[in-house]
Amino acid sequence: MIQYEYRVLTFPRDATRTDVRQVLTEHAEYGHWELARTRLYLGGHRRVWLRRKIIRVQRTA
Repeated sequence: MIQYEYRVLTFPRDATRTDVRQVLTEHAEYGHWELARTRLYLGGHRRVWLRRKIIRVQRTA
């Protein structure tokens, strides 16, 4: 069974698409996060859920 850890990012309504894309790109490249869900709310703020696999190392010996 694959387990994921999640990170939720919230952007204010005055954040441009370019700014949001840059932040998400940095998380994807350097933190190995992938986009799980995006939500745009009535007030204009945006909430983004990122996820990445939890890697469990099994002991050998």
